[in-house]
Amino acid sequence: MIHLVEDRLDIDTYMELREAVHFRKLSRDQARRGLDNSLYTLVAYKDGKAVGMGRIVGDGAIICYVQDLIIRPEVQGEGIGGLILEALKRFVINIGFEGTTMMFDLMCAKGREEFYQSHGFIARPTEDLGPGMIQYLEL
Repeated sequence: MIHLVEDRLDIDTYMELREAVHFRKLSRDQARRGLDNSLYTLVAYKDGKAVGMGRIVGDGAIICYVQDLIIRPEVQGEGIGGLILEALKRFVINIGFEGTTMMFDLMCAKGREEFYQSHGFIARPTEDLGPGMIQYLEL
């Protein structure tokens, strides 16, 4: 059984889950500030072990981003990612202003496009939207 815990993601769990899927390494200071500045975090536990997480970053009014949607490789395909993503979406809907539109965005890991499309996301570029872009700043 999967148990979801809101807004209690600690640095050690965050860094451990990132490492499990080979995300870029962070310093503890980076991780702390990133978590402190998240609008919302969610951790999925299975048999008492953290097996997945997601967080929302953004301004909470115009745009929110899904950041660090992570599922441990050994439990991928069990529906945990979908549970987390739908909970993140509910959070964004609940903080938005009635009668407005909120952009709900993410940067998808290569090969995960189909998963996100099955949850209502559209891939860019489209006829109206250019490609998503990124720049890494070495500090």
